[in-house]
Formats: sequence, C-alpha cells, structure tokens
Amino acid sequence: MAITESRTLPAPFIESLGQDYGKQLTNLTKDAIDTSQFAPTVAGQHDLQTQAATLAGTTGKGIDAFAPYLSTAAGYTGPGAYEQFMSPYQQQVIDATMTSFDKQAAQRRRGISDQALTAGAYGGARHGIAGSEYDAASDMNRALLQSQLQQQGYGQAQAGAAQAFQQQQGLAGLVPSLYQQDISTLGQVGAIQQAQDQAQADATRETERMAAFEPYERLGFYGQGLTGLMGGYPAQYNFTSMPNPTPLQTALGAGSTMAGIYGAVKGANAYSNLMNKLGG
Repeated sequence: MAITESRTLPAPFIESLGQDYGKQLTNLTKDAIDTSQFAPTVAGQHDLQTQAATLAGTTGKGIDAFAPYLSTAAGYTGPGAYEQFMSPYQQQVIDATMTSFDKQAAQRRRGISDQALTAGAYGGARHGIAGSEYDAASDMNRALLQSQLQQQGYGQAQAGAAQAFQQQQGLAGLVPSLYQQDISTLGQVGAIQQAQDQAQADATRETERMAAFEPYERLGFYGQGLTGLMGGYPAQYNFTSMPNPTPLQTALGAGSTMAGIYGAVKGANAYSNLMNKLGG
C-alpha cells in the first residue's frame, strides 16, 4: 500500500533569507552591548560660573560687600563725629574776624572821646558812662560774633558728618548691587555655556547610541521585511512523496489478485453445474 506525504514549503529564496536572518541574529545578540559608551553625563560648571561663585564668596565682594561701608558710616555718628569735618582754617577765620571787629570797635571808641572833647565833657562823668556802655555793648557783640562763627563751623562740620554718613550708606547699598550684577552676569553667561556643553555632550551620546543600536535596527527592518514575505508571498508549493512498495506489500498485493481471479472462476463453474442439473 502506497503512503503519500505532503509538505508546504516556503519559496526557496525566502528560506534562504530566513537562514541568513537567523545567523545574523545569533551573531549580533551573542555579546552584550557596552552601554557605558553612551551613558548620560552632566556638563561641569563653566569657568564663568566658577568665577561667579568665587566672587560671591570673596570677603568684601560677596554678600558682605556692604560691611566696610557700614563700618565707616558708624564713624560718622556720635557726639564727636563733627570733629573730623571741622575746617582747618576756622580758627584763622575767627581770629581775622575778631581782629577786624576790634579795630572797628577801637575806632568807634575814639569817636566817643572826640565827641566828648568837642562838647567839653571829655573826662567827665558823662564821658565815662558813655565809654563804659559802649565797651560793654562792644564786648557783648564781640562774644556774640565769635560764638556765631564757632556755631557756624560746628554746623558745617555736623552737616559734613551727616553727608558722609549718607554717602557711606549709599555705597553700602550700591557696591553690593554692582557686585551682584557682575555675579549674576557671570552666572547667567556661564549657565548658557554650560547648557551648550551639555547639549554637545547629549548630542555625542545620542550619536554613539545610534551607532551602537544601528545594527539592531537594521536587522529589525530586515526581520520585518522577511515576516511580510513569509506571510503574504504566494509562490509556495506542495511537495508529494509516494514511496515504492516493499517486497511484502508486493506479495500481499499479488495474493489478493490471485484470490480474486480464483474466486471468479470457481463461481462461474458452480453456476454452470447448477444450470445443468436443473435442465436435466
């Protein structure tokens, strides 16, 4: 008895591609990928950022830049603050003014004597009283003028101390703000440069990652294309195999044939004998 075997096989070129794909996949995946070559990295601080940090931490230039100015301003307060602002020429001015006053007072004093002499009262009581009253008034005016000059100098010195105090206060706010602007500018520009360095590092890392995974992506496209061919290509064919009969199968077949022939002959003879008997 013959046995028929049927198998559905892919097109030969697809089978060849499948074998090639299997070899490439095995070779590609047998070794682990060295991920260290595209591991994430962080760009270091830029030199400008380092300068900003150094400047911020420098005494007198960072957050305490106001300190020396406030310390100086403190010296312009208190009862004796005016002394360092007194004019060095004040006493000379006072002396010159008093000398001029004394000369004018002496002239007026002689005028009183001249008037008394003209009136014939020189040396008399009225002359003496007039002179005494003038001297008292003159001395008072002299003292008042001198005190006014001194008070004026003191007031100017106090105003100078107050102005210096305000100037130092202004510097205590201005200087730190200027330093802060420098620090901020250095930090901002440094941050921009750091971001640029980070972008370059990321681009390099991505380039290396793409290079490392390119063979896998290419093989993936290869596999997708091969899958499409295997699932939709119509050029498949059926292979049918019919083995030759064995000697035993041949003998059995021959025996069956002979038995059929014998049965047919024997049957025909029996029918003929029966008909003869009926006719007879």
